[in-house]
Amino acid sequence: MEVGFIGLGHMGAGMATNLLKAGHDVTVYNRTRAKVETLVTLGAKAAANMSDACHGDIVLTMLANDEAVEDVVFGDGGAIHSLSVGAIHVSSSTISVALSERLAAAHAKAGQRFVAAPVFGRPDVAAAGQLVVAAAGAPDDVKAVAPLLDAIGRHTFIVSEIPKFANLVKLSGNFLFASVIESLGEAMALIGKAGLDRRQYADFLTSTLFGLPVYKVYGGLIADGIFEPAAFAAPLGSKDIRLALAAAEDLRVPMPIASLLRDRFLTLLASGGDKLDWSAIGGLAAKDAGLK
Repeated sequence: MEVGFIGLGHMGAGMATNLLKAGHDVTVYNRTRAKVETLVTLGAKAAANMSDACHGDIVLTMLANDEAVEDVVFGDGGAIHSLSVGAIHVSSSTISVALSERLAAAHAKAGQRFVAAPVFGRPDVAAAGQLVVAAAGAPDDVKAVAPLLDAIGRHTFIVSEIPKFANLVKLSGNFLFASVIESLGEAMALIGKAGLDRRQYADFLTSTLFGLPVYKVYGGLIADGIFEPAAFAAPLGSKDIRLALAAAEDLRVPMPIASLLRDRFLTLLASGGDKLDWSAIGGLAAKDAGLK
């Protein structure tokens, strides 16, 4: 397929690389030129601007937040103005339910198609092509982009024919990840204050009752206190919890744990944690308990 790819951050670079490996004709655009050059050496074409990345059958965006997506879609030379009739925008960004709904309506009005396909996985998983994709959109549209989703992930879960529900699933998933991180941090603070070895405790947990990747990855980071470099920066985690709470308010669903997590992220950011991985909220309990 002739694909445009916009957003070559920690996740996007690996995703675009795997599209190239799968044999797709990929044109890339990113504000930081150096990241574009890296992909060009692998066979990608460099787009001079956003519009140039939107001339193919499909454009895939992987951006940090609602504001970045709005700029790429609705800004000068953005996807709404540049995509041809019938072309598809695949959004893999973690964005608000409200923006996803707005994107679907805007693309439909322009005669274009829209598929929400946010992904689960950290940058190393993206580089390995092993992401889990939550996709939603019209069945024919999802089928049309399936070869791309297969190239970036190990499994695609079809959520709904309504794109915004894929974003709701993604936000709910990140809420669960953050809940696990906070819980691990509190448990490790408890055993750590008693003088037990946190790494040994993490190994015990993840080799017995809690052998899931989320516990292995974040248990190790919290036990060792390694929160830099950030694979997923704390401000992004904070943003996702806020978006989950916004969706919950619209649906009138109380989420008291999400409210707690929002405050934990605020605590982390207020103490200068902007450059830390979001798993650093798991280190707050130890500080609260007076541990180094």
